[in-house]
Amino acid sequence: MKAKVYNMQNEEVKQITLADEVFAVPYNEALIHEVIVAQDANLRQGTKSALTRSEVRGHAKKPWKQKHTGHARQGSTKGPQFVGGGVVFAPKPRDFSKKVNKFARRGAFVSALSQKLAQKEITILDEFKLENVKTKEVQNFLDTFKFDKTVCLVLANKDESALRASNNIEKMSVTTASLLNVSDIVKNKQVVLTLDAVKSIEEAYKE
Repeated sequence: MKAKVYNMQNEEVKQITLADEVFAVPYNEALIHEVIVAQDANLRQGTKSALTRSEVRGHAKKPWKQKHTGHARQGSTKGPQFVGGGVVFAPKPRDFSKKVNKFARRGAFVSALSQKLAQKEITILDEFKLENVKTKEVQNFLDTFKFDKTVCLVLANKDESALRASNNIEKMSVTTASLLNVSDIVKNKQVVLTLDAVKSIEEAYKE
């Protein structure tokens, strides 16, 4: 499969051949959905907690006698109807994580990447280089390519300059080839890969 390579001025500089094992894989929506659900679940902390009526401070003494007070009968002030009482079905810390095996993750990744390329939502750059570490330069780059929705820039290695310059642009995120995941691919409208990032991904996911 051939793909065009552009510079930061949106000018085609050459064409490259992409690995079919990574960029020409059949679309598997069910597998992609499974992996994204697992990724989102694994991000949950699961630390919320509240006290039940057996855990709140207090005692089980009846607040008043059963009859002839004009009040509804009560057995304890630790019930949920009292201020300071326990919570009904109180949330407790739990583990939300889901396990997805390595081959499923790899399959979902290359499937999502292939679908993104088929939809013409992947742009390949010869390199991403800023003359000055300024947000304006990154915005000019987005305007040049007419990217008006969410963009994920994928670099081969961590670049502090790119991270700082794009930090204030809400619709843009920057990651590396080794950290790119299925959610990044699916949840961003455009994925921009540098040539070095393409090589890194192909080396990691070629069979």
